[in-house]
Amino acid sequence: MRFYQKENHLIPTKEKHNSLPISQIPNIPQPFLNPSYSFNPDLQKLLTGKQLLLDDIPYPLEDIQHHYENGYITYKKGIEYNRNKPVCFRCGNKDTQWFAIFPCSRCGEQCLYCRKCLMMGRISACTPLLGWNGPAPDHLLPEKILEWKGQLSEGQQIASNHVVDAIQQNQELLIWAVCGAGKTEVLFAGIEAALAAGKRVCIATPRTDVVLELSPRLKAAFPGMTVASLYGGSEDRHLYAPLTIATTHQLLRFYHAFDTVILDEVDAFPYTVEESLQYAAVQARKPDAAMIYLTATPNEKWQRECCTGKRAFTTIPARFHRHPLPVPHFTWCGNWQKGLKKDKLPANVILWVKERLRNDKQTLLFFPHIALMEKALPILRLLAPAIEAVHAEDPYRKEKVQKMRDKNIPILLTTTILERGVTFPNIDVAVVGAEDDIFTESALVQIAGRAGRSKDYPGGVVTFFHYGKTEAMLKARKQMINMNHEGVKRGLIDS
Repeated sequence: MRFYQKENHLIPTKEKHNSLPISQIPNIPQPFLNPSYSFNPDLQKLLTGKQLLLDDIPYPLEDIQHHYENGYITYKKGIEYNRNKPVCFRCGNKDTQWFAIFPCSRCGEQCLYCRKCLMMGRISACTPLLGWNGPAPDHLLPEKILEWKGQLSEGQQIASNHVVDAIQQNQELLIWAVCGAGKTEVLFAGIEAALAAGKRVCIATPRTDVVLELSPRLKAAFPGMTVASLYGGSEDRHLYAPLTIATTHQLLRFYHAFDTVILDEVDAFPYTVEESLQYAAVQARKPDAAMIYLTATPNEKWQRECCTGKRAFTTIPARFHRHPLPVPHFTWCGNWQKGLKKDKLPANVILWVKERLRNDKQTLLFFPHIALMEKALPILRLLAPAIEAVHAEDPYRKEKVQKMRDKNIPILLTTTILERGVTFPNIDVAVVGAEDDIFTESALVQIAGRAGRSKDYPGGVVTFFHYGKTEAMLKARKQMINMNHEGVKRGLIDS
């Protein structure tokens, strides 16, 4: 889109004469707010705390321009230049390899665009990002905000109190909680305190399936509040809500929107490797917003910062059922990949599987790579035809997980896709090839955390079959042992 400047505002135009793409305009003027202007409340709800493309806004350009000229809408550059190098304002991309040029019909020039966040709609050098400059919509609060009737464990309650304090004081806090500690419930009191204070809250997570799982739980806990669930293809995309749960990708559409951001699974892919998602999380929060991080497996840097007092944190070292975490056993299985090429699995792996089948104990059996898993599947099916395998690209992934929940699958072979986010009440867990680089400390802790989650079955055996112990294996086991020791020391574990 091209603009020309008239007095104290921009005017969109299709004419090239005396006009420029927005990225070439040195300073974007912002008209003063006209308090007597009757703004569109639906446009207010759509744009508050957002940075959207014109294509995202279902209103005529004429209406949008009227709101801009009366000070209620802001125009910002989608792509800015820093020392002649392009920067995408939406996703923070500065890597020239992620920019490309195309013949643009809107500005009539060869236009630069960002490929990094293309899935959210194209940002180009002539693209304005639109935001809201007027008052925010009012939050209508029910008489009782939180309707959850559950009770927190002692460890959860301590963490919950820290969350409330951090939110009220707009501080950062890391919740370092073991797998299965009940992190979601720990957030409820803090969310209630934020909503009661008129604050806007966002829970962000890297994975869509976590959004789908948490959304009904939040709606049940806060039935009088509007809750927006945002993920690719979500119907809530334009819903304004005081409580939002979103994938980290969806945060790219927000700008200084939230007074409290709760970032779940901060250690999970793709958040850990995508700088644009980390940039989005920072952009989405207001400058003085509270930031709560949740993880069972903080990275080494964060662990050091916790130990040296550089990062505020609280731990939940025990599960609500007051039993210790199952600590993994290390079992050497030789050069298992060489044997697998000859259609053989190590004898001790076969023996381990037979014992689970004999005792009717469901099992998750992790493999480092799809090809190796699929090579092992027919071998194990000779023991039980109902054994299945699943991976990220499996079109029947959800159906197989449900069959496992329904106890129609005795043993499910899997890649790291099921290392987190799934709960089966009574299972043992094994990793074949735990020495592989894909099994990081974080991954191994999460995998071990699939066992012993239920109060009815708090045990569970975890075995790492390996062809040589790795530092990641040793660190993962040490972390679980340390959490159990802390849980006993704090009186949160009974046995």
